Amino acid sequence: MQQTTTMLHIREMILRGELAPGERVREADLAARLGISRTPVRQALPALAQEGLLVPSGARGYAVRAFSPRECMEALHLRAALEGLAARALALNGATEELLAQLKECLAEGDEIFKDQEISDEDEVRYAEMNARFHALILEGADMPLLSSLVSRCNVVPFTAPLVLAFDAQSRKTAFNFLFYAHRQHHAIVTAIESGQADRAENLFREHAYTQVQSQGAEFEKEAGLGAAKRPHRITHRII
Repeated sequence: MQQTTTMLHIREMILRGELAPGERVREADLAARLGISRTPVRQALPALAQEGLLVPSGARGYAVRAFSPRECMEALHLRAALEGLAARALALNGATEELLAQLKECLAEGDEIFKDQEISDEDEVRYAEMNARFHALILEGADMPLLSSLVSRCNVVPFTAPLVLAFDAQSRKTAFNFLFYAHRQHHAIVTAIESGQADRAENLFREHAYTQVQSQGAEFEKEAGLGAAKRPHRITHRII
């Protein structure tokens, strides 16, 4: 149990940027920061390396892996394709009434967030949590364990997971517009699933991913398609 908790804490530190790309990860330092012994840290590091968040460094050590913009975009589009398959399966096989009710609870929560036509930092937190729950429900409902595990691997790449919101120095109004549009897509996805429109459900997820791509800024998208993507890159971001 402690190893699992330690893994979660270290993973969060990496994704929040508290451990920077390329930074050497030292057992003693991490244990001190987390207030635990070195043993669970020593056990957690190889598992995080297997996930792709750490890379070997030195004789027996690890460093935080640096992801390029291109890798972030590839992971995002792969996640969208996989989740699109899950939505297609749900539309074809039929979602249960319970699942549809849970998805509609997410829709109602999002509608409440946007009712005042503006969004605060607290609203972004609420939206990110709702968004993560919405995506998780789609995967759970599809009942495709291998697909879910592949999505989990994609989500360890920065800016990819549904719980991550990234805005590259954009205005609050711009953030509102992106998130509001993404939530309208949530509505359309649920309607497509409930109506058995498999092609539409799948395609909407691909479009949904592109909304997240746009939220990260035109410069990020430009670098992801050019040679500049080969070097490590950090952009101003908020991880919720």
